[in-house]
Parts: sequence; C-alpha cells; structure tokens
Amino acid sequence: MLLIVGLGNPDPKYRLNRHNAGFLAVDAIARAHGFGPWRAKFGALVADGFIETDSGRIKTLLMKPQTYYNESGRAAQAAAKFYKIPLKDIMVFHDELDLAPGKFRVKTGGGAAGNNGIKSITNALGPDFRRARIGIGHPGDKALVTAYVLHDFAREDAKWLDPLLDAITNAAPLLAMGKDDAFQTAVNHR
Repeated sequence: MLLIVGLGNPDPKYRLNRHNAGFLAVDAIARAHGFGPWRAKFGALVADGFIETDSGRIKTLLMKPQTYYNESGRAAQAAAKFYKIPLKDIMVFHDELDLAPGKFRVKTGGGAAGNNGIKSITNALGPDFRRARIGIGHPGDKALVTAYVLHDFAREDAKWLDPLLDAITNAAPLLAMGKDDAFQTAVNHR
C-alpha cells in the first residue's frame, strides 16, 4: 500500500493558502483517479483508491491531516503503523519556500529546512520518507514568511498551479511505482 500525505491546514479559511499546496495535490489525485469519498480516520481525512500503472493497480491511501500543518506527523504515524507501511511507500506533498513558484522537486530523506510539518513527520516516522516539494517562492524577508504561506495563492498563480496539479495527477502512476526521478521529470515537462 502507498500512503500519500498532503500537508495543509484543515479550516476552510485556509483552503487556497500557499501552505495548503499539499492538500491541493492530494485532492487533485483523488479526483483524477476516482478515489472513494473522504472520511475521518487517524486524525485526518483519508480516501482509499487505486492508481492504475503499467504493471497493475497500486492500492493507495490519500491523507489530509486535520491536526494542522505543524502536527501532521501524528496522523501519518497512525496510518503507517496501522497498515504497516514502510517509509519507502510514504510520499508527502508540501509547499516549498526555497523553490521558485511552480518548480517541483522530489527527494527522499533530508532535513526539514524550517518546515514544521516536515519536522513533525520526521519526528514521528524518521527522515527517510519521500517528499514532493511544490515551489511557492519566498517573500524575501523571513519576518514575512508566516503571512505569506497563510495567504491565498494569487490569481496569476493559477497559470502555473493548475497545470502543475494536472501534471502531478497524470504522472501519479510513476509515483505509485516508486519511480521518483521519472515522476519528477514528467511533472516538470508539463
């Protein structure tokens, strides 16, 4: 089983915030791949389904922790423990200040780089989970970061955000097969 965790904040007022890029990505995957309805479990909203690949269907659990961004590790840990999902089968989608808007990178392991959601998941699971980093850019001053990430995407961001989310859903079979380099390449060639 594959666990795909999107990071974000659950309150509806945060729905289109830059910090909710991870939620937007798992919502797009759920829609495009016909996942079941969202339901409450593990302190999160989860949706079950399959991602069709060339080598068969991969059972997948999508997750949007409802513990707020900075405590996402609790929900991810509960699901991973319940289903006995190894770290190599956990992918976390999150916003990334250190990437320009629209840039997309995938990596396994590493530090949190100041991202408290990633820090929470690292504390709960260890550092060696897979990460899909969605670039949102940096406001230029550290003092402006909180307001920036908790602000909605600008209207002009739709020019890169919508195609990026489409590319993520189209390339999801590569993600499900663990072909992270090919997944990243496919998304970036959108």
